[in-house]
Parts: sequence; C-alpha cells; structure tokens
Amino acid sequence: MYYENSSCNENHNYEEGVVIDLRSDTLTKPTKKMREAMFNAEVGDDVFHEDLTVKKLEEIAAEMVGMEAALFVCSGTMGNLIAIMTHCDVRGCEAYCGDLAHCILHEQCGASQIAGVNLRPLRNNNDGTFDLHELQSKIRKDVDHEPISKLVLVENTLNGKIVPQCWIKDLVSFCKQVDLKLHMDGARLWNASVGSGKSGKEIVSGFDSVTFCLSKGLGAPVGSILCGSTKFIAKARRIRKVLGGGLRQVGVLAAAGLVALEHIPNLINDHRRAFTLASSINEIQSTTFSIDLSTVQTNMVCMQVDPNVVTATEFAKYLRKVNDSDKEKIIVKCLALNDSFIRFVFFHEITDDDLSLAIKKIRCAIKTFDPKA
Repeated sequence: MYYENSSCNENHNYEEGVVIDLRSDTLTKPTKKMREAMFNAEVGDDVFHEDLTVKKLEEIAAEMVGMEAALFVCSGTMGNLIAIMTHCDVRGCEAYCGDLAHCILHEQCGASQIAGVNLRPLRNNNDGTFDLHELQSKIRKDVDHEPISKLVLVENTLNGKIVPQCWIKDLVSFCKQVDLKLHMDGARLWNASVGSGKSGKEIVSGFDSVTFCLSKGLGAPVGSILCGSTKFIAKARRIRKVLGGGLRQVGVLAAAGLVALEHIPNLINDHRRAFTLASSINEIQSTTFSIDLSTVQTNMVCMQVDPNVVTATEFAKYLRKVNDSDKEKIIVKCLALNDSFIRFVFFHEITDDDLSLAIKKIRCAIKTFDPKA
C-alpha cells in the first residue's frame, strides 16, 4: 500500500469546491463533548499510577473485552510492539501473522528492528484468515538451529473485513495445543463487533492479549488500549516505559477515550454509508470499475480498477479535480492502494449529504473512463 502526501482537511466548502475526504478514518477530529471532557479531566502522574481518568479508562476497557487489566498506550503500533515484546520474552523468538497484516507491512517491522523478533508471514485468504496447516508447517522444532515459536497475531478487521469467528475458534484451539500465545490487533475491533453483532469479549475469547484504537472511527485524537492478564499488563507497562510511552498527566487524553467508547454503537452508520457507496458504484455495471460487495462489511470500500484503462492513482487524482461541467465543484479524496485498488473509508464526520455528493462525483468519473457504463 502506498499513500499520496496531502494535508488533512475537514469536509467543507473551499473556493475550489466541496471536499469530501474518504482517505481514512484516522482523519476524525475530537468532538465538542470530547474537548469538554479533556478540559475537565481529573489528572495525575500516570507513571506513578496516579491518573484517575486513565485508571477509569483502563478498567472499563479491560471489562469490555473480558480481560483482567489494560494499559493506555500512544498508538496501536506501540500497543502491538509491546504485546510482541511481552509475549516473546526471550531472545531468538518468532511470531506468525498474515502477509497483509498491519504489523508486518506498516509498522516498520518494529518486531525485528526493536524487539529482535522474527515475523514470519502466512498467506492471508480473502476473508482475513490464513491456513492453519500452513501455520503448523512453519512452527519451529525445539533444536538449537532454529528460532523459538512463541506468538500468533491476528488483525481484525483486516482491510475492513471481519475475520470469521468460527475460524478464530479453530485458531484458539490450535494455539492451545501447540503452546503458542495469541494477540489480536483489533485496531478496528469495535467495527468488527458492531458489524458482526458479537461482543468484544466473544471476538477475543481465548486470546492472551488485544489492542484496540480509541482514535480512527471512534474519534479520539490519540491513544490505544492494550489488554491482557494482570501479569501481562505489569510486564507491558515496564516495556512501555523504555519505548518512551510512560506518560504523565495523560488523563486529558484518556478523557477523550472514555467519550470515544460511547460512540461504538454509532459505527453502524459508517458501515451503512460504505455499503451504500459500494452498491451505487456496482449499479453502473462497469467493466473497468467493480466492487466485491461481500467484502464491504464495515466502514471500508475497496474498488477494483482495470489498470489497462486507468490506474488507481490516476483515477484518485481525477477525483480531486474540479471540471467545468461540475457545477457543485465536488472533490473526493481517497487512497490508491496499488495500481488496481482504491480505498474509500467512512467515519462519523462524513454525513449522508457528503455521501450523496461523493456518489455523484465517483459515478461521473467512472462514466468518463468507461463511457459504456
């Protein structure tokens, strides 16, 4: 995946047009309620375990996923790295994850760079799973020549898709049999929960740890939560310190996180808008642009583009242009994931009016490149 460099703007009227930014749900801004909570937050020194707002957030978060304890961290990347370092607690460890996972593609491979842990990829299936037989074949033997198999990581959701719970149960059972720890990168765990109708507890049942973001679709400006056993979190807290994550009066951020958790039920609106966009695009029945509706399960839409007609990057650039025939001057920002795929992501600041304008712009652009559509 690669990203175009451009500044983040709220959706509003500019002289050049109405900007609808669908690049990522990381673009959310703290709500008025969050800002008020941040202003009024009771704070203390969290390194001394004295920030009551952080403690409240951690207690609530742990309860939500059915684990004993939790730790507030700066980001999902930090949370994943701390989890890897805590589980892989001897030198020469190896962990396993899907080859499309964020931890192996978009976290600078901190597992190896910082933790000295080898991440061994497994081929991700279209539904976010990987073959347990492949995992079994890659587990190391207990010999001096090989690294030590320690951990399996699962990302849920993966590119907006909810990992099937039946497969997760099989994975949990397998890992118990072979004594492998399990960590879930649940950056968008609550999208998976709302989209599947399953509780966070049910989704992570059997896992040894989980991270989830308070930012992204939930709207907090900063922060993620790492959850696990009391013993695990005690070790994780020590590792957080050496990574520079020991924060002081961080209740001002935790307060926004508490408000963010209240927003979880509203994620269904982002899912609805994403599916509406995808369906509207497919109604055109273009041979150049298409979407597999079965993959639109949460707030993300991945549109396939025929690069022989137009590349994803070229199409994304076209959506940013205002044409003379475009009276409403609509600009849609999105991400080209590669030459063949474009991603649109919805979040609470994208309204139904924004959705209608985005559909109009995208459909017009598709018909420009595929006149038969």
